[in-house]
Amino acid sequence: MVTVRVWDLPTRLFHWALAACVLGLFVTAELGGNAMVWHFRLGFTVLSLLLFRVIWGIIGGHWSRWRQLSLRPEQVLAYLRGRWSPDRWAGHNPMGSWSVVGLLLMLTFQVTSGLISDDEIANTGPLSFLVPGRWVSWATTWHKDWGQSIIVLLVVLHLGALAWYHFKKKHTLVPAMVHGDKLLPEGVIPSRDQAFQRLLALGVFLLCALAVYLLVSISP
Repeated sequence: MVTVRVWDLPTRLFHWALAACVLGLFVTAELGGNAMVWHFRLGFTVLSLLLFRVIWGIIGGHWSRWRQLSLRPEQVLAYLRGRWSPDRWAGHNPMGSWSVVGLLLMLTFQVTSGLISDDEIANTGPLSFLVPGRWVSWATTWHKDWGQSIIVLLVVLHLGALAWYHFKKKHTLVPAMVHGDKLLPEGVIPSRDQAFQRLLALGVFLLCALAVYLLVSISP
Protein backbone atom coordinates (compact mmCIF):
# COMPACT_ATOMS: atom_id res chain seq x y z
CA MET A 1 0.00 0.00 0.00
CA VAL A 2 1.25 3.47 -0.88
CA THR A 3 0.03 7.03 -0.38
CA VAL A 4 -1.38 8.35 -3.67
CA ARG A 5 -2.48 11.88 -4.56
CA VAL A 6 -6.05 11.30 -5.74
CA TRP A 7 -7.69 14.73 -5.44
CA ASP A 8 -5.69 17.64 -6.80
CA LEU A 9 -5.90 21.00 -5.04
CA PRO A 10 -8.24 22.60 -7.64
CA THR A 11 -10.73 19.75 -7.22
CA ARG A 12 -10.61 20.04 -3.45
CA LEU A 13 -11.07 23.81 -3.52
CA PHE A 14 -13.96 23.38 -5.94
CA HIS A 15 -15.62 20.88 -3.61
CA TRP A 16 -15.42 23.02 -0.48
CA ALA A 17 -16.21 26.28 -2.28
CA LEU A 18 -19.31 24.71 -3.82
CA ALA A 19 -20.42 23.37 -0.44
CA ALA A 20 -19.98 26.80 1.18
CA CYS A 21 -21.85 28.55 -1.63
CA VAL A 22 -24.78 26.12 -1.53
CA LEU A 23 -25.07 26.59 2.22
CA GLY A 24 -24.93 30.36 1.73
CA LEU A 25 -27.64 30.18 -0.92
CA PHE A 26 -30.01 28.41 1.46
CA VAL A 27 -29.30 30.86 4.26
CA THR A 28 -29.73 33.97 2.12
CA ALA A 29 -32.92 32.59 0.56
CA GLU A 30 -34.40 32.08 4.02
CA LEU A 31 -33.35 35.55 5.19
CA GLY A 32 -34.66 37.33 2.09
CA GLY A 33 -34.60 41.12 1.95
CA ASN A 34 -31.13 42.62 1.53
CA ALA A 35 -29.59 39.15 1.82
CA MET A 36 -30.87 38.43 -1.67
CA VAL A 37 -28.05 40.57 -3.06
CA TRP A 38 -25.68 37.93 -1.75
CA HIS A 39 -28.01 35.17 -2.91
CA PHE A 40 -27.50 36.34 -6.48
CA ARG A 41 -23.75 36.73 -6.03
CA LEU A 42 -23.46 33.24 -4.62
CA GLY A 43 -25.57 31.92 -7.48
CA PHE A 44 -23.22 33.50 -10.01
CA THR A 45 -20.28 32.00 -8.12
CA VAL A 46 -21.86 28.54 -8.22
CA LEU A 47 -22.39 28.87 -11.97
CA SER A 48 -18.71 29.84 -12.37
CA LEU A 49 -17.68 26.83 -10.28
CA LEU A 50 -19.86 24.48 -12.30
CA LEU A 51 -18.41 25.74 -15.58
CA PHE A 52 -14.94 25.29 -14.13
CA ARG A 53 -15.74 21.71 -13.08
CA VAL A 54 -16.95 20.81 -16.56
CA ILE A 55 -13.63 21.94 -18.04
CA TRP A 56 -11.54 20.51 -15.20
CA GLY A 57 -13.24 17.18 -15.77
CA ILE A 58 -11.51 17.16 -19.16
CA ILE A 59 -8.07 18.58 -18.36
CA GLY A 60 -7.76 18.14 -14.59
CA GLY A 61 -6.15 15.50 -12.39
CA HIS A 62 -6.49 11.85 -13.42
CA TRP A 63 -9.18 10.96 -10.87
CA SER A 64 -11.09 14.21 -11.39
CA ARG A 65 -11.75 13.54 -15.06
CA TRP A 66 -15.19 12.57 -16.31
CA ARG A 67 -13.88 9.42 -17.96
CA GLN A 68 -12.93 8.08 -14.53
CA LEU A 69 -16.53 8.11 -13.32
CA SER A 70 -17.99 4.61 -13.08
CA LEU A 71 -21.47 5.10 -14.49
CA ARG A 72 -22.17 1.93 -16.47
CA PRO A 73 -24.92 -0.33 -15.03
CA GLU A 74 -22.58 -3.34 -14.89
CA GLN A 75 -20.12 -1.33 -12.80
CA VAL A 76 -22.83 -0.30 -10.35
CA LEU A 77 -24.04 -3.91 -10.12
CA ALA A 78 -20.52 -5.24 -9.55
CA TYR A 79 -19.96 -2.68 -6.81
CA LEU A 80 -23.23 -3.51 -5.06
CA ARG A 81 -22.31 -7.21 -5.16
CA GLY A 82 -18.90 -6.48 -3.64
CA ARG A 83 -16.98 -7.44 -6.77
CA TRP A 84 -15.19 -4.13 -7.18
CA SER A 85 -11.42 -3.80 -6.98
CA PRO A 86 -10.37 -0.99 -4.57
CA ASP A 87 -7.76 0.31 -6.98
CA ARG A 88 -10.45 0.86 -9.61
CA TRP A 89 -12.41 3.27 -7.45
CA ALA A 90 -9.51 5.26 -6.09
CA GLY A 91 -11.60 8.25 -7.12
CA HIS A 92 -15.39 7.90 -7.06
CA ASN A 93 -16.95 4.46 -6.77
CA PRO A 94 -20.04 3.74 -8.95
CA MET A 95 -22.53 5.05 -6.40
CA GLY A 96 -20.39 8.11 -5.75
CA SER A 97 -20.08 8.70 -9.49
CA TRP A 98 -23.83 8.84 -9.94
CA SER A 99 -24.11 11.05 -6.86
CA VAL A 100 -21.64 13.54 -8.37
CA VAL A 101 -23.43 13.64 -11.72
CA GLY A 102 -26.87 13.97 -10.15
CA LEU A 103 -25.90 16.76 -7.77
CA LEU A 104 -23.99 18.78 -10.37
CA LEU A 105 -26.79 18.49 -12.92
CA MET A 106 -29.40 19.54 -10.37
CA LEU A 107 -27.31 22.51 -9.22
CA THR A 108 -26.87 23.57 -12.85
CA PHE A 109 -30.61 23.36 -13.44
CA GLN A 110 -31.34 25.21 -10.22
CA VAL A 111 -28.93 28.05 -10.99
CA THR A 112 -30.27 28.30 -14.54
CA SER A 113 -33.84 28.56 -13.28
CA GLY A 114 -32.71 31.32 -10.92
CA LEU A 115 -31.31 33.31 -13.83
CA ILE A 116 -34.78 33.53 -15.40
CA SER A 117 -36.90 33.75 -12.24
CA ASP A 118 -38.94 36.75 -11.10
CA ASP A 119 -40.76 36.92 -7.77
CA GLU A 120 -42.61 40.05 -8.97
CA ILE A 121 -41.60 41.86 -5.77
CA ALA A 122 -37.96 42.89 -5.72
CA ASN A 123 -35.88 40.07 -7.18
CA THR A 124 -35.59 39.41 -10.89
CA GLY A 125 -33.18 37.04 -12.57
CA PRO A 126 -30.80 38.86 -14.93
CA LEU A 127 -31.88 36.80 -17.93
CA SER A 128 -35.62 36.68 -17.32
CA PHE A 129 -36.24 39.18 -20.12
CA LEU A 130 -34.91 36.67 -22.66
CA VAL A 131 -37.66 34.06 -22.21
CA PRO A 132 -41.47 34.02 -22.41
CA GLY A 133 -43.50 34.93 -19.33
CA ARG A 134 -44.75 31.37 -18.85
CA TRP A 135 -41.14 30.17 -18.65
CA VAL A 136 -40.37 32.80 -16.02
CA SER A 137 -43.40 31.75 -13.99
CA TRP A 138 -42.49 28.06 -14.17
CA ALA A 139 -38.82 28.72 -13.36
CA THR A 140 -39.75 30.85 -10.34
CA THR A 141 -42.01 28.15 -8.92
CA TRP A 142 -39.46 25.43 -9.56
CA HIS A 143 -36.58 27.44 -8.10
CA LYS A 144 -38.38 28.21 -4.85
CA ASP A 145 -40.11 24.86 -4.34
CA TRP A 146 -39.20 21.63 -6.10
CA GLY A 147 -35.67 22.60 -7.09
CA GLN A 148 -34.69 23.63 -3.60
CA SER A 149 -36.30 20.55 -2.04
CA ILE A 150 -34.54 18.15 -4.41
CA ILE A 151 -31.15 19.70 -3.73
CA VAL A 152 -31.74 19.48 0.03
CA LEU A 153 -32.59 15.80 -0.44
CA LEU A 154 -29.44 15.16 -2.49
CA VAL A 155 -27.27 16.94 0.08
CA VAL A 156 -28.81 14.91 2.91
CA LEU A 157 -28.23 11.68 0.95
CA HIS A 158 -24.63 12.73 0.33
CA LEU A 159 -24.01 13.39 4.01
CA GLY A 160 -25.80 10.16 4.90
CA ALA A 161 -23.55 8.19 2.56
CA LEU A 162 -20.45 9.72 4.15
CA ALA A 163 -21.73 8.77 7.59
CA TRP A 164 -22.54 5.22 6.43
CA TYR A 165 -19.05 4.74 5.02
CA HIS A 166 -17.51 6.09 8.22
CA PHE A 167 -19.52 4.13 10.79
CA LYS A 168 -20.56 1.01 8.85
CA LYS A 169 -17.63 0.34 6.51
CA LYS A 170 -14.98 2.04 8.70
CA HIS A 171 -13.81 3.98 5.67
CA THR A 172 -13.64 7.74 6.10
CA LEU A 173 -13.86 9.67 2.83
CA VAL A 174 -13.66 13.26 4.05
CA PRO A 175 -9.91 13.49 4.91
CA ALA A 176 -8.90 12.72 1.31
CA MET A 177 -10.93 15.72 0.16
CA VAL A 178 -8.94 17.84 2.63
CA HIS A 179 -5.34 16.74 1.97
CA GLY A 180 -5.90 14.95 -1.34
CA ASP A 181 -4.21 11.62 -0.54
CA LYS A 182 -5.44 8.04 -0.12
CA LEU A 183 -3.68 4.86 0.98
CA LEU A 184 -4.07 2.57 -2.04
CA PRO A 185 -2.52 -0.48 -3.70
CA GLU A 186 0.79 0.17 -5.41
CA GLY A 187 0.52 0.99 -9.07
CA VAL A 188 -2.53 3.24 -8.92
CA ILE A 189 -2.12 6.27 -11.18
CA PRO A 190 -1.82 9.50 -9.15
CA SER A 191 -3.33 12.84 -10.12
CA ARG A 192 -0.92 15.54 -11.16
CA ASP A 193 -1.01 18.35 -8.65
CA GLN A 194 2.00 20.56 -9.30
CA ALA A 195 2.26 24.33 -9.64
CA PHE A 196 1.47 24.23 -13.36
CA GLN A 197 -1.82 22.39 -12.84
CA ARG A 198 -2.81 24.76 -10.06
CA LEU A 199 -2.04 27.87 -12.12
CA LEU A 200 -3.90 26.36 -15.06
CA ALA A 201 -6.93 25.76 -12.83
CA LEU A 202 -6.82 29.35 -11.58
CA GLY A 203 -6.74 30.64 -15.14
CA VAL A 204 -9.65 28.40 -16.14
CA PHE A 205 -11.74 29.52 -13.18
CA LEU A 206 -11.07 33.21 -13.87
CA LEU A 207 -12.16 32.74 -17.47
CA CYS A 208 -15.32 30.95 -16.29
CA ALA A 209 -16.06 33.77 -13.84
CA LEU A 210 -15.56 36.32 -16.62
CA ALA A 211 -17.92 34.39 -18.89
CA VAL A 212 -20.60 34.34 -16.18
CA TYR A 213 -20.12 38.06 -15.51
CA LEU A 214 -20.57 38.87 -19.20
CA LEU A 215 -23.60 36.58 -19.38
CA VAL A 216 -25.48 38.13 -16.46
CA SER A 217 -24.53 41.64 -17.63
CA ILE A 218 -26.56 41.35 -20.83
CA SER A 219 -28.94 44.29 -20.99
CA PRO A 220 -32.58 44.12 -22.17
